[in-house]
Amino acid sequence: MFAEIPNRMRLKLLLITFILLTSALVRAQDASFSQYYGNPLYLNPALTGTKICPRLTLNYRNQWPSIPASFVTYAVSYDRYVDAVSGGIGLMVMSENMADGILTNTQVSGLYSFMVNLTRSLTMNAGVQASYMQNRLNWDKLIFEDQLLSGINNVPTQESPPDRLSIGLIDFSAGLLFGYNEQVYGGVAVNHLSEPDNSFYSNGDSQLDMKVTVHAGALIDMRDGIRSGDAENLSLSPNIMYQQQGKFHQLNLGMYLNVYPFVLGAWFRHNFENPDAVIALLGFQHEKFKVGYSYDYTISQLTNSTGGAHEVSFAWQFDCGQKTIKQKAIKCPRF
Repeated sequence: MFAEIPNRMRLKLLLITFILLTSALVRAQDASFSQYYGNPLYLNPALTGTKICPRLTLNYRNQWPSIPASFVTYAVSYDRYVDAVSGGIGLMVMSENMADGILTNTQVSGLYSFMVNLTRSLTMNAGVQASYMQNRLNWDKLIFEDQLLSGINNVPTQESPPDRLSIGLIDFSAGLLFGYNEQVYGGVAVNHLSEPDNSFYSNGDSQLDMKVTVHAGALIDMRDGIRSGDAENLSLSPNIMYQQQGKFHQLNLGMYLNVYPFVLGAWFRHNFENPDAVIALLGFQHEKFKVGYSYDYTISQLTNSTGGAHEVSFAWQFDCGQKTIKQKAIKCPRF
């Protein structure tokens, strides 16, 4: 009977089964962005306000577009440095649409980052984040075995829905960020400190595992090496990021090449269990804005028949006005 199902429906069923099984067996995982510095508040709450002047950031990611019911993620954030609180404040809204709306997640976060100049060369940011998350399951979009075997379109299933189709969660995160001479930077972030329950069943156990992120890099002027000042006209920026959430481990290794106004980037993403993807980026930056496009080419056992992943980021940098800023900006990549 399964062989008689159209290929598109078969792929959708397999994807839905994969989502439900992984949700039950390995708990929940966070969305992942290839342009992780292009979504700075999501990467590390300590990055809030690091550009000092107001910043608006937009992100879009479409993962596995060749498979029906792919994973689509949207994010928008705003942050700036505020003298009155001696730090950066920010607001972030993110939405995930999985399997054509069968599973959706919406997150609203408020962020604060305290900045301090430890020495003339070393700057530290300490950030905190409070979030409200809502997960929804669209039960009516699920297709079960009894419906397929009946051979009748739109026949109701005899399966019972979970106790709740919507879950609201309160979550907290924190992070640290260090910058040396505005050219070398590194940070650590810990998300889901309280590890809230994410199950649609009242007697279920689907804890949202704590996520640990470590990231670091440098901006190397191709004329004078690592130095202070503006080295973005012609520079290299090697970067590394490591993430761990539950049983999952991920390592990103790559580099940016800045040839103003263009930025080229290339990364290798390794999930320890298996190589995952190679990533290419093309970005355009201006004094006021930047826009970037990246593509993930899948090299895991899934192969690139999934369509990889498309990602777009956009950020607008506003003027600070006439205010005198005493804090130093920590220079991190823009994508």
